[in-house]
Amino acid sequence: MDDFLQQLNENQREAVLYNEGPSLVIAGAGSGKTRVLTYKIAFLLQNGISPYSILALTFTNKAAREMKARIAPIVGEETTRRLWMGTFHSIFSRILRREAEKFGYRSDFTIYDAQDSKNLIKAIIKEKQLDDKIYKPATIQSRISKAKNALITPDDYVKHLELINDDNYHKREQTAAIYFSYWKRCKTSGVLDFDDLLLYTYLLFKENPEILERYRNQFSFILVDEYQDTNSVQHEIIRQLAAEHRRICVVGDDAQSIYSFRGANIKNILNFQKTYPESKLFKLEQNYRSTQTIVNAANSLIEKNRKQISKTVFSKKESGEKIQVISAYSDYEEGYNVASRIAEMRMLRQYEYSDFAILYRTNAQSRIFEEALRKINIPYRIYGGLSFYQRKEVKDVIAYMRIITNPNDEEALKRIINYPARGIGDTTLKKIITAAGIQDVSLWEVICNPLHYNLNINNGAINKLKDFQTLISRFLENNETQNAHELGGNIIRETGLASELYADKTPEGLSRVQNVDELNNSLYEFVSSRLEEGRQDVKIGDFLAEVSLLSDQDTDKDENHNRVSMMTVHAAKGLEFKNVMVVGLEEELFPSDMRKDNPAEIEEERRLFYVAITRAEKNVILTYAKNRFRNGQSQSCRPSRFIRDVDDQYLRMPGDLRMGHPVLSVSAPPNYYTNTRKSAIINNEKTDAVSHQSIGNLSVGNQIRHERFGYGKVLELSGESDNAKATVEFDNFGKKQLLLKFAKFEVIQK
Repeated sequence: MDDFLQQLNENQREAVLYNEGPSLVIAGAGSGKTRVLTYKIAFLLQNGISPYSILALTFTNKAAREMKARIAPIVGEETTRRLWMGTFHSIFSRILRREAEKFGYRSDFTIYDAQDSKNLIKAIIKEKQLDDKIYKPATIQSRISKAKNALITPDDYVKHLELINDDNYHKREQTAAIYFSYWKRCKTSGVLDFDDLLLYTYLLFKENPEILERYRNQFSFILVDEYQDTNSVQHEIIRQLAAEHRRICVVGDDAQSIYSFRGANIKNILNFQKTYPESKLFKLEQNYRSTQTIVNAANSLIEKNRKQISKTVFSKKESGEKIQVISAYSDYEEGYNVASRIAEMRMLRQYEYSDFAILYRTNAQSRIFEEALRKINIPYRIYGGLSFYQRKEVKDVIAYMRIITNPNDEEALKRIINYPARGIGDTTLKKIITAAGIQDVSLWEVICNPLHYNLNINNGAINKLKDFQTLISRFLENNETQNAHELGGNIIRETGLASELYADKTPEGLSRVQNVDELNNSLYEFVSSRLEEGRQDVKIGDFLAEVSLLSDQDTDKDENHNRVSMMTVHAAKGLEFKNVMVVGLEEELFPSDMRKDNPAEIEEERRLFYVAITRAEKNVILTYAKNRFRNGQSQSCRPSRFIRDVDDQYLRMPGDLRMGHPVLSVSAPPNYYTNTRKSAIINNEKTDAVSHQSIGNLSVGNQIRHERFGYGKVLELSGESDNAKATVEFDNFGKKQLLLKFAKFEVIQK
């Protein structure tokens, strides 16, 4: 026991050893919070606490796996396996499956992902003949999600005057009716969405005191990771469970609360000591990741926020280099600057490509950097792209699996009833949906008994439905005797999915085949690993229960790890890199234009910048462009206020910022910018055109400022009229030849 405790510093050790009541562990960036949480669990287990009595909640499966991997060597694999440790959604879905009948569900309910949810809402809007330009499915989905996370059921929604008034103001008077239909349809189909996993757990405990008491007695110790990311319903469930024994430890950093758009409520961590007045506060302030300069710079930034729990993070590592701030004339030049800096640092300091990360505020910014990296052959990957289980061909197979686990799953059935094509068209499907709605039964029930439910279709359609029902029924029978891998392979073959995919010989078709093959491999690995753990009867439902809860971060794989990582700052949270480039640091971009007028949202934007800086171990480089191409034209930009929030002593600034007044581009004359981005670059080839000392107001030797390439000197002028050209030596892009007819620049020095 003493061995692992000796690996902790004094503050970490105190946090681990205190287990008498509620405690709040404020963990600065890179301060070893995961170590504290895992060692605290190990300490409890070694002191005789049953793993069955410990509830440990995380936000990703990856975090839970890493914690288990650290605990297992201390207390053993068997003990670790019995812990109630996992994401909020996975743990609560486990509880809900146990207690399903208490809230009118079967234990084999399936889980809708965001797209399934959106599809059902879209269908309801269409059935109600509402204008989908006003009732946008994504907007209604967000509205319903926020209501659930605020513990508002459909019955509560219609009584909520503020919500109803807001709906009326936006001419969405039927939102409450859509929510009610969505709730009812989910129940009829035997499905829950991600928000339901939280809301139904809260309602289960609230409406069944004896069940709540049972879980209170079971979970005598509750530990929560990343508490700053909890939403209202998560906070309330934790309060329900900890209300009596109050042995709860939450770990987090209010300075890294950046997910309000997902419903995270920073007040949960800021007000923890009010919720639990007897709680003890522990601060982990030593940063083990970054240089002193990076830590001090981050401190000077975040101290500008008013709403926070005060702490002073420090580092005992080397002082390190100042943070370099690089200005670029254009967004195009910014991309080139970043790519060139990576190449230079790799050559001079022997870094790997994987030692670099480019972090941006929005996904749309990635294109410029992708182009720049490709031009000088720097390998990269976009982190957090479309995850494996979100690809169409994979979701098609998953939909069949969902139907086999739960034939009443409406969205899954609609997805595959005519895929691959089997002659069951939209008209037949609409009649099935109508009959199911009138009789208040599932679509599957109507398909199995079309005559009983007076389904108005011809004999040909009846026979096609019969064939489909026979196919699915055969899989349902096989599900009793076959494991997930065996049945998954049969689904891929016998449904015609394999034939459909193999018929497409294009590269895209081959990629889809490879994805389905990989899904089959995943099934094999899933079954094999469970069998090795001594688990029998590994069914399709077990596989679905796991993959339906995976996040992008959990499923991300990259065979070639030596690549520059590119991602949004939101996606970077929890990661670390030796060198971090934070790009696009301009007003209306970072901070976002949509958040600039709200002080609370500006504070969150500042926390987001704090997260970006603290991902770095060795070097941070901040970049901004003075001009950015938007809405068909180049627009002037101002450096982000957040650069000024960092103490100057930790920065190496460009000249324009050191002088205190950023140089902005000179306004172009009328019609200078065009809506067409025709290339003005001509191949650097020899020409017989006559050379000139000047053409119009442009002369050899002039200094110019180009929209994309920035500053340069005119070396040569040649050609006549529409064929007139300028050869320019640019500071960052070398020699280029421009066709003056289309070239976008201004003369800045004669």
